[in-house]
Amino acid sequence: MRWSPGGSSDDVEDRRGEGGGGFRPGGIHLGLGGMIVVLILSVIFKRDFFSLLSTGGSGSATTISQPDPARDQREKPLVDFVTFVLNDTQSTWTQVLASENVGYRHAKLVLFRDAIDSACGMAQSATGPFYCPEDEKVYIDLGFYDELKQRFGAPGDFAQAYVLAHEIGHHVQKILGIEEKYLQARRANPREANQLSVRLELQADCFAGVWGHSTQQRNILESGDVEEGLKAASAVGDDRLQRMATGTVNPESFTHGSSEQRMHWFTQGYQSGDVSSCNTFQ
Repeated sequence: MRWSPGGSSDDVEDRRGEGGGGFRPGGIHLGLGGMIVVLILSVIFKRDFFSLLSTGGSGSATTISQPDPARDQREKPLVDFVTFVLNDTQSTWTQVLASENVGYRHAKLVLFRDAIDSACGMAQSATGPFYCPEDEKVYIDLGFYDELKQRFGAPGDFAQAYVLAHEIGHHVQKILGIEEKYLQARRANPREANQLSVRLELQADCFAGVWGHSTQQRNILESGDVEEGLKAASAVGDDRLQRMATGTVNPESFTHGSSEQRMHWFTQGYQSGDVSSCNTFQ
């Protein structure tokens, strides 16, 4: 991607080095790395830990993160990059929603290390990046990007941007009232919780593609960027994650969609640049 380092944003909260403890019930959109962890636990203990999370299971934990100036320095290029992506996605959605006569309010991006206490509850690095609708913040441990490259085989700056754009997509869903309708549907049809979750996640992928369309229109993309985004979307499909964790695939337990579905909906948003093309609930 074509971008310039050194930008800043009032929407970035750097909380690396802070400690936190305690769980509270909440509605975290489980991150990419967290899906693998929860899936493995569900298989080992023969218990649906996904449903436990969705119903606000509680526990207790204490985690303390120590300041790490050397790591802070190593991560500075990533901080610059995610700041750029955050600014660009939010600027894009301000314009896109204005054309729909909807006002956009900025989300915050919280950088943390090891663990963080959010309005949706306590989360650890293994949870992966997530959006908390309760405080309208996206949380990410920048170390996840090493995992994205090494464990998921999805390197590249646009792959990294896709992850953040997906989480901002969840924020757009809240602004448009989709998040609330999704929660109402889950309460009314608990047996369809997984299917509804898949539709919500695929729409966030499509919204990430809408932002990608904007970057292409403004000549920000470079050769190979779209392929990086598609590779990232494929890498975190439920079928691939389940196969990595257990060697088998159970479509009924999908919560985010298959690799093919995630690539399809990202492409849908990227090619159309139109929010109306992202109705995964239709």
